[in-house]
Parts: sequence; structure tokens; C-alpha cells
Amino acid sequence: MNYSTSDNVALNALLERWSHGDRGALDQLLTNLYTDIHAIAVRQLNHERHSSLRPTALVHEAYLRLAGLNQIRLQDRTHFLSMAARVSRQALMDEARRRRAAKRDGGTPVTLSDTNLGEPDQVYDALDVDELLTELERYDSMAAEIVGLRVFGGLSIEEVAESLTVSVATVNRRWAAGKVWLMRELTRQ
Repeated sequence: MNYSTSDNVALNALLERWSHGDRGALDQLLTNLYTDIHAIAVRQLNHERHSSLRPTALVHEAYLRLAGLNQIRLQDRTHFLSMAARVSRQALMDEARRRRAAKRDGGTPVTLSDTNLGEPDQVYDALDVDELLTELERYDSMAAEIVGLRVFGGLSIEEVAESLTVSVATVNRRWAAGKVWLMRELTRQ
């Protein structure tokens, strides 16, 4: 969705109010950015074959998790959407852990599309991917964050660059390195 300069100024003002504890500002942010957050939820759920969550429920879960954050300062719309993608991913991983514990079935498969990584229709366990990203974070935290935002958040290279306030070239380099590392580790399992 395209936003005008005045829309961005209004969103930044809401972010500032929210960072100072105004919970009503979060409600307004969610209302204003609902379409974008819902699109993130849809992309994330497209990778989850066995999730019982629907996009609207995932958006609501993300809202609850965002509401639980205290004294967080987000710079702009993209930074907010990046945070929404992260908390949505956490919600999905928590759900997958609950299902794994309940079923003891070895995990939840996730299909990673060619636009994210891997081969089209290649199926991996979402928890394995999440755990590997945690491991990657120890070696290259930026690559781990970029891979997570691309794979689970569905953010474009440009959106990731804006969110992390780094250049597109940096994101491309770290994305390539993180993607190769993750695919190597996934094929070892």
C-alpha cells in the first residue's frame, strides 16, 4: 500500500505516542495498517500447512503481543510492520511448539517458496527453521534477522533494508549468505 507524506507523518506521530505508553495509539496504528499486517499474516500462514490460526486471528495475536511491549521505540511504518512480522512469527512458533508437544509428531512442516529460499514446494519443519535462525544469530545476527524477515515475514529486500536502516546492497549480501547457510543446515538434517 502506498502512503503519502502526510500519512507517514501521522503514522510516525502515532508511533511516538505509543512509545510513550498511549495504548490508544496502538489501536489506531492497527486500524491504519491493518491491510499491511493482514498481508504479512497471510504470507506467514501460506508457509504453515498445519496451523489452526487464520490470518485475522494471527493479526489479533500480533496485536496482543505488541500491546504487551513496553517502552518500545519504532522509527516508522516499515519498522512497525517488521515488528509485527516478528511477533507474528513468534506466535506461529509458539503454536507449532504446542502442537508438537501435543502430538509428538516431529513438527510442523513449512513450505518455503523459491522467492524466499529453497526449491519450490520444498517442505521443512518451521520449528527447525526457527531454531536454525537462532543458531545463525550467534554468528551473524543481521543475516538471521534478514532471513527471518524474508522467510517468515515476507518482507521484500527493500522493506528489510528500510526496517533495519541499512542499504539494499547490504541486505542482498547478508540475505545471500544467510540463505546459503540455512539451506546447508536444513539439508544436513
